[in-house]
Amino acid sequence: MLPVVVPETEDIREFAHRLHAVGREWQGEAFGWQAEYVPQRETPPLQSRLAFTPAEFCIGESGVWFFSLMWEHGSDTAPVEFLDESGIIR
Repeated sequence: MLPVVVPETEDIREFAHRLHAVGREWQGEAFGWQAEYVPQRETPPLQSRLAFTPAEFCIGESGVWFFSLMWEHGSDTAPVEFLDESGIIR
């Protein structure tokens, strides 16, 4: 077991939305976790029904704590959220 600090979800949302507003690719550390933002691309993902590749923000470590936002319905809509806290014991 290792102690970890899990940031407030609302703080992460605000950070991700600021990156999304700028619209440039970013990778680095945020809130003590590795994170990245990839803007929307007009080309669709391979083997997907989507007409474009959605913008996406993710932070954390899979299997420990992970949070992502994906603008699946377009850049001007609310993103779809995914949270995995399976590795966190409170």
